[in-house]
Amino acid sequence: MRRAEEVRETMETKVKIEIELDGTGQCKASTKYEFFNHMLRTISKHALFDLKVEATGDLRHHVIEDVALTMGQALKKILGDKKGVRRFGYAYAPMDDALARAVVDFGGRDHTVISLNTRAKKIEDTPIEDLIHFFEALAQTAMINIHLQVLYGENNHHKIEAAFKAFALAMREAVSLDPKRKGVPSAKGVLT
Repeated sequence: MRRAEEVRETMETKVKIEIELDGTGQCKASTKYEFFNHMLRTISKHALFDLKVEATGDLRHHVIEDVALTMGQALKKILGDKKGVRRFGYAYAPMDDALARAVVDFGGRDHTVISLNTRAKKIEDTPIEDLIHFFEALAQTAMINIHLQVLYGENNHHKIEAAFKAFALAMREAVSLDPKRKGVPSAKGVLT
């Protein structure tokens, strides 16, 4: 089973994450921030990861960041040397008026290019900059390359949700097992 449990406890936060990559999209997200919980459920549902997140902390920014760091550690642990995985994933996802594109690479190098194409500072109870930082922290810890762009849209909620859906679908593809691949998905023979 491709499953991990990770705990991160600091003076600012306490985060516990359970994730199973070959799940059915079941999610229990428990942070104080409803829009962030909604986005975690969106990732779980569309990536088909079973996900349980329990997070408390002093500030919203710290909670969101530490959820990303903990999730990244869990992904890194589950995938190990990444033998047999597809490695790359990409997807487009609409949400009514909005369209987003995500491309990910589990090649062992962290990098993010994020353009959510919104002038809004906040969606519901969550600042946009905290959502961007979620992707940055996740990429840093899981050692993945994330390119995420909202191509167009009018409604800011729809733009952000389309981005999370596209990301989830790209992740689902990238971590899926390729029955034709016997080793590491790299011409070098290793992923760093």
